[in-house]
Amino acid sequence: MTPDTNTSVDEIADGIYRISTPVPASVVPGGFTFNQYLIRDEAPLLFHTGPRMLFDAVRGGIARVLPVETLRYISFSHVEADECGTLNQFLALAPRAQPLCGQVAALVSIADLADRAPRALANGETLSLGRHVVRWHDAPHVPHGWECGFLSETTTRTFFSGDLFTHYGERHPALTEGDILEPSEAGRRGMDYYSHAPDTASRLARFAEMAPTTLALMHGPAFRGDGAAMLRGLAARLG
Repeated sequence: MTPDTNTSVDEIADGIYRISTPVPASVVPGGFTFNQYLIRDEAPLLFHTGPRMLFDAVRGGIARVLPVETLRYISFSHVEADECGTLNQFLALAPRAQPLCGQVAALVSIADLADRAPRALANGETLSLGRHVVRWHDAPHVPHGWECGFLSETTTRTFFSGDLFTHYGERHPALTEGDILEPSEAGRRGMDYYSHAPDTASRLARFAEMAPTTLALMHGPAFRGDGAAMLRGLAARLG
C-alpha cells in the first residue's frame, strides 16, 4: 500500500502543530486522514505516531517544525497501530524520548512493547513541557480500549481528543470552526467504533467542563470554538 504522502503541517494553537497525511480511497475505502500533533517546547511532545506505512511522512512533517531527535515525549490515547505503531522507530531516532501514557497502558502493554521505559501518568496528573503544561485524563473504553485516555494542554485549552469525532474522507481543512458532530455521527452510523460503556456520556460531560477551545482530532480537521458544546453534544448522542 502506498498512501498519498502529501503531508501538511499547520499550527492550530500557539506552539501546537497538526501533521496530517491523507490516505486515498484505494488504501482506505472512502479515504481517511491520519493526524499527529506536535507541541514545540523545551521538551517537545508528539501525540500519536501514525501507523508504520506513514513513518517517513510523519518524520518529515516533524522535521519541518523541529529536529526529530529533540523529541522528549511520545504520547498517545491507547494502544493501536495508528496511535503508537512507530513508537519504537521514533525512540530510536530521539535518544531522550520517552513514551508517555496512562498507568493502565504502561502496565498492560507499553512497559513490554516499548524499547524504553514509559512515563506513566495518573488520572489528572500534569507535566510541564516548558511554557506548555499537559494533563492526562483516564477514559477507559472511551471510545474503546481499557487503557484509553486523553491529554489536554492547559495554557492553550487544547484537548487532544484522539478518535472522538472521527471524520471519514481524505480532504479536510487543517482547522474548522464549523460543526464536527454531525459529520462524525454520519460516519459512526456506518461503523460504530465506540464501546458504549455505562459511563461514556458522563466522562464526555466531564471533559466538557474543561471548556476546551481547540479539539485536536486524530482523523479529520482540528476544531476551534466551543469545544464544550461539541463534547456535550456527543455525550447526548451516546447517552
